[in-house]
Amino acid sequence: MGLTPKGIYGARQLLKHRKKFRWKSTKYKRRVLKLREKKDPLEGAPQARGIVLEKVGLEVKQPHSGIRKCVKIQLIKNGKIITAYVPLDGGLNFIEEHDEVEVEGIGGSKGRSFGDIPTVRWRVTKVNGVSLKALWLGKKEKPLR
Repeated sequence: MGLTPKGIYGARQLLKHRKKFRWKSTKYKRRVLKLREKKDPLEGAPQARGIVLEKVGLEVKQPHSGIRKCVKIQLIKNGKIITAYVPLDGGLNFIEEHDEVEVEGIGGSKGRSFGDIPTVRWRVTKVNGVSLKALWLGKKEKPLR
């Protein structure tokens, strides 16, 4: 089809021609083929619930030093296992194994890990349906299951 059409009746062919070239754009291709949703354990959802399997401490990247408190979680919706960061000073004390927690994205660029914590892309927001911050501030108590 070498030449692009011109003139009063060329619109449909011009559109078709343009659509063909959109596939050269990586952003377009990834969005249309839903590659992010296929790879993402949360399957494109903003939050997900899961069961705590174990508490883990992760060493942070250079130049920082310390151990960031995290939990290994098995997602309820698809059974995939992810690692989520537990924010707040002593936040891990409010979480036990087999608790149900809610996780959200940690806010790194393009949905990747944030700051000095390697490979961790989520953080815990709720424990057994109660906000982690409310527990930490002492405003609410964790329900016994």
